[in-house]
Amino acid sequence: MNNRYINDIDELDNLVSLNLQQRLSMERVVEVFPLRSNEYYLSLINWEDPEDPLKKIVVPDERELDESGSLDPSAEKNYTKRRGVQHKYDQTALLLLSDLCGGFCRFCFRKRLFINEEREIMKDISSGIDYVRNHPEVTDVLLTGGDPLMLPTGTLERVLADLREIDHVQIIRIGTKMPAYNPFRILKDQRLLDAIHRYSTPEKRIYIMTHFTHANELTDVAIQALDRLKMSGALVVNQTPLLKTINDHPVILTQLLRKLAFIGVQPYYIFQCRPTIGNRFFAVPVERSYDIIQRAFAQCSGLAKRARYIMSHATGKIEVMGELGDRILMRYHQAAFREKIGECMIFKKNPHAMWFDDYLHPIDY
Repeated sequence: MNNRYINDIDELDNLVSLNLQQRLSMERVVEVFPLRSNEYYLSLINWEDPEDPLKKIVVPDERELDESGSLDPSAEKNYTKRRGVQHKYDQTALLLLSDLCGGFCRFCFRKRLFINEEREIMKDISSGIDYVRNHPEVTDVLLTGGDPLMLPTGTLERVLADLREIDHVQIIRIGTKMPAYNPFRILKDQRLLDAIHRYSTPEKRIYIMTHFTHANELTDVAIQALDRLKMSGALVVNQTPLLKTINDHPVILTQLLRKLAFIGVQPYYIFQCRPTIGNRFFAVPVERSYDIIQRAFAQCSGLAKRARYIMSHATGKIEVMGELGDRILMRYHQAAFREKIGECMIFKKNPHAMWFDDYLHPIDY
């Protein structure tokens, strides 16, 4: 397949023949939030179905122009130590290597990287490596962005080599949606697979943090790419947000979790959709999300339901753990302040709550 990237409405129109109303609507959106996809991913969409889930993942929607929310809902700026380096949790440092992705997810929580003129990604990768080298508490480094697999393989290979020279770095994570958006990036690049094989050792593994949101993304080609990554020595886990009309149904979520487990990809996190500007129409209330997840888990084996339901709040990763009567139980799975890790919290239920703050500051409806 000639897998061109599609970056504007004209290219999309030429590929799938938009009607005038669709075109005008999308043009209004891309003035604010960009369009990016590719021929492979767009070929997975049923363009006759207005409810096609993959269409909703990448095709602009006028509801994105709702300005409620924040461009930095998890307050990442508070934990940015130098350009392109975030250090929120003692053991884990984030290196923002790219501000480009294989596709632009319409629900992206880092939209600011794609619309702000001031770039946040690392200008000098050696600066980030030095930061990690000088912080021996860091055992895990997450390469993120954007998508690190949009980098030239040689650049990514040098980052892996530099990190492997730091004794206290045990785990390297690569956060990527490329196995879903463009699995050919992996299948056609033996140098990438060789680099993973070289730097994912029995003692110090590379983890590939994939982003499959719907089972329709788990095509035969995507599964082949995942298998090649595993054969190269990487461990592969998956995380996804729960999104309205995309995967917010027990049957749909069950299909995703089970298929991931069947192919040997561990479900890791199910995220509450972050309150980023333009994301409101994707958000599912917290308690409804919890119910959907539990109903999906009921149809899964233990291996398929290892994922945790998490809100990535400014103060930490908050796990929604359970309900009892009119109360909901949460705990800090991870926290910016170490003393809060494991702390449990009980709140009165709020069926309108979309985010942790809605429990801290409830509104009467």
